[in-house]
Amino acid sequence: MRVLVVTAVPVERDAVTRAFGGPEEHLTLPGAELHRCGAFDVLAGGAGPAAAAAATAFALASAAGPSEPYGLVVSAGIGGAFTPVTPLGSLIVADGIVAADLGAETAEGFLPVTALGFGRDRFTPPPALVREISAATGAAAGPVLTVSTVTGSAERAAALLAAHPGALAEAMEGFGVAEAAARAGVPVLEVRAVSNAVGPRDRDAWRVGDALAALTDAFGAAAPVLDVWNSHENPEG
Repeated sequence: MRVLVVTAVPVERDAVTRAFGGPEEHLTLPGAELHRCGAFDVLAGGAGPAAAAAATAFALASAAGPSEPYGLVVSAGIGGAFTPVTPLGSLIVADGIVAADLGAETAEGFLPVTALGFGRDRFTPPPALVREISAATGAAAGPVLTVSTVTGSAERAAALLAAHPGALAEAMEGFGVAEAAARAGVPVLEVRAVSNAVGPRDRDAWRVGDALAALTDAFGAAAPVLDVWNSHENPEG
C-alpha cells in the first residue's frame, strides 16, 4: 500500500518531500506533477477544496497501480490557527475535518449543508492514527476547518469559533481531499503547520518559513508511524 500526500502548492509539497530524503521519481498527471519518494506520493493539487478534491480523485484513480493501491491519503500544508492554543510554528493533526462554510446564510444565521438535508460537513480521521501522529510529532489534535475564503477579520474568526468550538485551525483543502478519499474508500488524515493566526490579515506577522520547516520535521517524525500503520491496517500491502 502507498500513502498519497496532497498539498495546495509546490512549496508545501517540497517541504514534505524533504522529510523523506533519497531520490524522487516525478510522474506527470494532468495539471500537476506527483513526486514519488519510496512509499509516499506527494502532489501539489491546487488551492481550495474544489482543486484539492479533483487532484486527489484523479491521483487515487490513476497514480497507483492495482498491485500497490493507496491505503491512506494525507492533506498537508500550512494554515492559520486560532492562537494562543496553537502558536505560530506549531503542528496540528485534525481529529475532525470540517467544512466550515458549506451551507446557506439565513436570517437566523448560517446553516451547514447537513441542516439543508444534503451530504455531510465533517470527516473523522482514524482516531488511533491521530493519537499516534500527535505523539510522534508533538502536534495538537483537534478540528481543522476547511474554508473557501480565508478569514480576514476578528469578527469572522469569532464567528467560526462560536460555530465550531474547539477548532484549532483553518485551511482551504482538507475537506476536499477527504471527500475524494472517502468516495474511494481510503482513510484520510490532515496535518497542518501554523504559519499565521486566524483573524485580521497581517502578512508581516506570518511565519511561512518556520511553518514549512515544521512541516518537514512533522513528516520526518510521522513517516515511520505512517509506514507501520499502513502495513498493519493493510497487511496485503
